[in-house]
Amino acid sequence: MTLNLKQRRNKASTVLVATGEINSETSGSMLQALLPLVREGRPLRIDLTAVTYVSSAGLRTLLVVYREAQHAGVSVTLYGVSEEVRFVMSATGFLDFFEAGEAAAAEAKVQAGTVR
Repeated sequence: MTLNLKQRRNKASTVLVATGEINSETSGSMLQALLPLVREGRPLRIDLTAVTYVSSAGLRTLLVVYREAQHAGVSVTLYGVSEEVRFVMSATGFLDFFEAGEAAAAEAKVQAGTVR
């Protein structure tokens, strides 16, 4: 499976919407998309609503993004984490690294212009 990434900017932050699987084949492209966004210094929202699977390579990518964001003083919020992905991230302790913004996910999509 592939990973589709779309980014949108709104007044408050940058939103990256991911669709597909984050695995060893796709995590490199996700990292290449996320690191420049973190370095811009704007709050970053990552919408995982349409992500069906995250492998250990995907977790590593998110960890690298987290560390870079901490270094840059940038907040990273995850939205729309499915039960399956949440289980993996919770079991490995990765959810502790990120802010979770489930309640505001719909608002972020509206502001980002990604509502269909």
